[in-house]
Amino acid sequence: MPAAERGAFGVMGVFLLTAGLRSDSSLQKLLLGGLGAGLTALALKGQSPVATALKIRQNADGETLVGDAVTIGKGADELYAIWRKLENLPQLMKHLKRVEVLDERRSRWTVKAPAGYSGGEVSWEAELTADEPGRRIAWRSLPGAQIENSGEVLFRAAPGDRGTEVVVRLTYRPPGGSAGALLARLLGQEPSQQLRDDLMRFKREQELGYHPTTEGQSSGRAGQGGKA
Repeated sequence: MPAAERGAFGVMGVFLLTAGLRSDSSLQKLLLGGLGAGLTALALKGQSPVATALKIRQNADGETLVGDAVTIGKGADELYAIWRKLENLPQLMKHLKRVEVLDERRSRWTVKAPAGYSGGEVSWEAELTADEPGRRIAWRSLPGAQIENSGEVLFRAAPGDRGTEVVVRLTYRPPGGSAGALLARLLGQEPSQQLRDDLMRFKREQELGYHPTTEGQSSGRAGQGGKA
């Protein structure tokens, strides 16, 4: 939680706790005291009450944490190759509009403008922070990005020889802090559900044979007239 937001909730918690202790009503003592103590405790831990109430996972810095996993009946090397070609990412993660590779480590990412931003899109530059073929890809936004974010994709052998477990973990700072995360959820931009939908779509496409290729083109299923 950002320092200003943390301080505001802390002051509010102390105020409510004090009001409860001074009240002559036992019910008010219980309600105000309990609410004040809860707000104060969350502020001390750096946890936003808004995020806690909505089950939005955040770290002490106010960054939203999103993660999910899916098991796909294919090898890790093949799936890694698709994710490693960054131009494929808009096909895999629907909130992305495009990713332009600038050099071996840097790229420019563009997304549809989220809640809290005017205009149709937002762009930033990112860099690869890890690249382990067949195992892991990680990235983070560069300083000055309009939306601070980072992410990683892990490729693990699934139990029972069932293919590969693809694990995606994303961290980002929503515009407006917890209020921005709340507004995004109200407007239907719920990142956890977006990620779940993206991974399930990726699983269907891979296992049914219609998917992005390592050449940056979509390969169609037989019998669909070459539809991309």
